[in-house]
Amino acid sequence: MMKTHDIEVQRFKSMAHARGLIEMQVDASVVAAAPGAATTTLRMTEDTARVLQALLRHQLAEVDKRKGRSQR
Repeated sequence: MMKTHDIEVQRFKSMAHARGLIEMQVDASVVAAAPGAATTTLRMTEDTARVLQALLRHQLAEVDKRKGRSQR
């Protein structure tokens, strides 16, 4: 059985990619979800979500630069 959690992201500290994975360091509060919860919930403010969007856009652009034209 999968454990479910409530995750509240306060801040993204850094993001990097290597070998097909994007790794993020975050400040977050993680607690076990209420009994009976079907999924894990990720919460963040709109400002934090905008930071995530900008960081992901930057990381994906870096990944695309490393690929050959035929792989894009």
